[in-house]
Amino acid sequence: MAFFTHLTRRSLAQSAAMANAIKNVTVIGSGLMGAGIAQVAAQTGHSVTMVDIDPVAVGKAEKRIGDSISRVAKKKFGEGDEAAKFISEALSHLRTSTDAVASVESADLVVEAIVENLKTKKELFSKLDNAAPAHTIFASNTSSIPIAKIAEATNRLDRFGGLHFFNPVPVMKLLEVVRIPETSGDTFNAMTAWGKAMGKVTVECKDTPGFIVNRLLVPFMFEAVRMVERGEASPRDVDTAMKLGAGHPMGPFELMDYVGLDTGKFIIDGWHKDYPDVEIFSPSPLLEKLVSEGKLGVKSGEGFYKYKK
Repeated sequence: MAFFTHLTRRSLAQSAAMANAIKNVTVIGSGLMGAGIAQVAAQTGHSVTMVDIDPVAVGKAEKRIGDSISRVAKKKFGEGDEAAKFISEALSHLRTSTDAVASVESADLVVEAIVENLKTKKELFSKLDNAAPAHTIFASNTSSIPIAKIAEATNRLDRFGGLHFFNPVPVMKLLEVVRIPETSGDTFNAMTAWGKAMGKVTVECKDTPGFIVNRLLVPFMFEAVRMVERGEASPRDVDTAMKLGAGHPMGPFELMDYVGLDTGKFIIDGWHKDYPDVEIFSPSPLLEKLVSEGKLGVKSGEGFYKYKK
């Protein structure tokens, strides 16, 4: 009886903690996404620790964040005292670390934004699971790996979910809040409330491949590639048609070059491996060829189009 009483008390304590506003946030990863998430969290008054194992990467990210916050302040307040106060207060909420385990000891929420590799993510969360308090919520910012597969590395499936931001995080308003079957109502509500406190518009999604946006966007881009492979249209004409006929700000080939052809290949390869019978997830010979030639899009100077470096 005492055992069950202990479990009940622990469950109630976890629920009560999660019901409170998330205040202390640890962001693992200092790349564009991690730094962007950390910046917005700091700007909205959360206590943030941004973590990366590479101290040089942390330093560069910290500078990018400072520059970005200064631009935000100038846009909102101009050059006066209010702008200076905004910058000072935002930066006062931001700390950095190279020790992921130590950084989660007082965290209410941990957001992972590291390399898109399942093994690496699971190893990270397994270590953090032993160090973080019982009430801490874990979330991944993955855009393509099933949340459930990452969560398997922990003993807190009820306190695990997805928080998928969009790049650039300070500008893009959308946040996909992803739940696995085990995600508790308290956890989901806490993640959603935090997203809104960050100034984002939140949408709920189950743990389906690509969630909402990428589940629709990636097959759309690959169908455009297949049109070109079949000789039905050129990349330029497809882009022009979708911009002028469908009102898209970028055509699918422009978008793939911007995202990175290697990224698109990585996503579709993963989906094809998990769902080999779904035809729309089939790899593209043209994309395979371009990636093998190092033509990755804007970042390499050439993809479907050529770019000046």
